[in-house]
This record gives sequence, C-alpha cells and structure tokens, in this order.
Amino acid sequence: MNVLFISLGCDKNRVDAEFMLGMLKKDGIAVTDDEYEADVIIVNSCCFIGDAKEESINTILEMAEHKKDAKLKALIVTGCLAQRYREEIKKEIPEVDAVLGTNSYHEIVRAVHAAAEGTYFERFHPLSGLPDLGDTARVVTTGGHYAYLKIAEGCNKRCTYCIIPSIRGSYRSVPMDELIAQAGELASQGVKELILVAQETTLYGIDLYGEKSLHKLLDALQEVDGIFWIRILYCYPEEIYEALIESMVRNKKVCHYLDIPIQHASDAILRSMGRRTDQVSLARTIGALRERIPDLALRTTLICGFPGETEEMHEELMQFVNDMEFDRLGVFTYSPEEGTPAAKFDGQISEKQKAAWRADVMELQEEISFDKNEEQIGRELYAFIEGKVADENVYVARTYRDAPDVDGYIFIHTDEMLMTGDIAKVRVTGAYEYDLIGELSV
Repeated sequence: MNVLFISLGCDKNRVDAEFMLGMLKKDGIAVTDDEYEADVIIVNSCCFIGDAKEESINTILEMAEHKKDAKLKALIVTGCLAQRYREEIKKEIPEVDAVLGTNSYHEIVRAVHAAAEGTYFERFHPLSGLPDLGDTARVVTTGGHYAYLKIAEGCNKRCTYCIIPSIRGSYRSVPMDELIAQAGELASQGVKELILVAQETTLYGIDLYGEKSLHKLLDALQEVDGIFWIRILYCYPEEIYEALIESMVRNKKVCHYLDIPIQHASDAILRSMGRRTDQVSLARTIGALRERIPDLALRTTLICGFPGETEEMHEELMQFVNDMEFDRLGVFTYSPEEGTPAAKFDGQISEKQKAAWRADVMELQEEISFDKNEEQIGRELYAFIEGKVADENVYVARTYRDAPDVDGYIFIHTDEMLMTGDIAKVRVTGAYEYDLIGELSV
C-alpha cells in the first residue's frame, strides 16, 4: 500500500506528522510523493489563522478530486482542522474516509487500514494526557541535520485571539526521560540541531514536576552525544526565569537565540489580548536578557490590527520596536477566529488598515535588521550548510542567529566542496537587510 502524506501548518504539527510517518513505516506501509500513485492520501491540517484554514480546506478538496481515480482508495484528515471541524468535514466533504483529532494521531495505522478497506474511521480522544507513541522512531522530514523536539502539548494561557487551547487542550509536558530518548534517537539518525518547540516552552515541566524545568531539560540535552546546537522557540516573556538564563549561559550547546512572541507593546492592547505582561515588564526582561547574554539574538512576533487598536497604539508599538531593536521579527495581521472572544470585540479593523500597519512595522524592522547584520561583519561564527546556489560557488547556511524557515541565511563564497548538514566556521564579510555574506575561516 502506498500513502501520500501532506503536512501543513506549524513545526509542532510537523512533529506529529513525523511520528505518524514512523508508525506507517513500522507497519510496512510505503510512502510516496506522487498523488497519482497513492492508495491513501493523508492531510495533516492546520487552522490556527484564516489563511491556514483556507490552505487546509483547499488541499483537502484538491486531494478529494483524486477519489475519482480508480487507484485512490481513501482520504484521511488529521490535525487541527480535523479536531475543530469534525462534523463539518464529515458533512461537507463526503470523500473523506477517516478523521483523527489532535490527540489521536497514534491511531493513524488503524485509520489507514480501515479506510482502505472501505470502513469510515474516526477517533477523538480527550484533550488530556498524550498519545501513546510506544517505541516509534520518527521519520525526520527536515533534511536530516536538524529536527524539532516538541516538549509539551496544549496551552493554559487563553489569549483572547487564540483557538489553540480548544483544539489542543491544556498544557501537558512530555516526560523528560521520553524527550532524552527522542533526542538520542534523532542524534543517531544524524540530527545535529534540536529545536525545542511547544505552544509555550518556558512552562515546561510545571505540570509534571511542580516547577518550571526547562533549565533541567537543557542540562540533560547538553549531554546527548552528536547534538551540536539546541535552539529554544516560543518563550513567553513573562515566564522567563533566572535558572533558565543561567542554563543558557552554562550549556555550550544551547544557542544564544531566544524567540519571545510579545504580540504587541501597547498596555491596552496587551490587556485586551489577555496577555499577562506590560510594556515596562517587556523592556525589563529584554534588557536583562541582553545584559546576561550580550550576543543573544532575540526574535519576536507581533499582531497588527487587533480590535480596538488605534493609530496612537500603533505608533506606540512602532516606538517600542525601534527602541528594543529585535534581531528578528515577524508580523501577522489579526485574524478573527470563530469561537474566540476577540472575534466578537467591538472595533474590528479593516484589512486595508491591518496591512498598512504591518507594512509600517516591517519597513522599520528592515532598517533595524540591516544595522544589526552590519554589526556582525568581522565575527567568526559556526554555520550549518543548508544547500548550494545553482551554478555558483556559493553555499547557503544558517548561523546560531537563524532558525530554519523564519530567519535569514549567510551566503558563503568558496571553491571548497561542502555538503548539506556540514558545520563550517565562517567569517562574516558583508550584510544585507536580512542575510549575511561570508567566507570560510582560515
């Protein structure tokens, strides 16, 4: 049996997909990248914001067209869209033969066999606990030299714009011994960079061990042979704590890189969002981090056009971005999600205004990013080779300052032969707005 697997959305969803692929492989089911050769097609869906929801629906409908082909026996939908819209999928897209919720993806092999035999299959386990993955070895889909390590599921924050708690459940940490075992397995497959992800990484362990334990996890991962870098994403700024900072300083494999999604800087908007911080606290946290880790690369994400936002609040955000000088920054326009409090708030902003405000922030950040990159000229840094520019002696690589897919690259000019996944020491020789230029260090 051949299965085509399409995974959409975030890196947390990717981890679920890799475990599902591991289960299929263990069962002897082959995976194909040709939709015309597939007996079963699986779409691991996303619905975090409107664009993601639309992409998932369009992909499902596109794959449903293949049910007209004699070869395709079944179409399966998993992930967030499946969890949130199970009844709508069943009613509106009859071509779908199986639906698995976000806490039920460990049932994928049963779903494939049942659906292929013509039996409708659905599972929606309660959003508590974690799927039983057994001894499943993940199939890494990132190219092999880096992988995401999902350290927790769900979220307790209940931000007014976010649907995640209702489709992923409350915060549940993955036991530390399981994570260490996963890290060792990934390292044995050639993974050199672990990227720690969750809806919020900073609260890791609080449910299992009675205290924040991300620092203890970092200490343990530091000892895993074969791992060169450990990168932390999705740290809520108000939850950053002293022992975590100390572990980032102490553990040499931990990248001096931190992703802290602040979403906004206006106190009024932060309160309306249900965020648990304010502008003064944000500035204090950022200042403390940079004081303790001078070469820290800070990334954040923002939302423009939240209900009730005014021009003055937007200008306040612009000033904060200007003052904080984030090394990396991404901006979303607010997406009203049904079932969230913010979708019913007064003062909804037009799409045109949201886009204009987003453009303002990105224009400012482009200047900041260029200045920050120029400061790197002359530094010697380690970099992961990601590929080569066609027909040129130029390699594309990432330094510790760059997470995959969301940050920039360093372009290395050399006549030497390098391979994807190699670690090279480079000297920065030039800068663009978001990327660097370099050469191999002698």
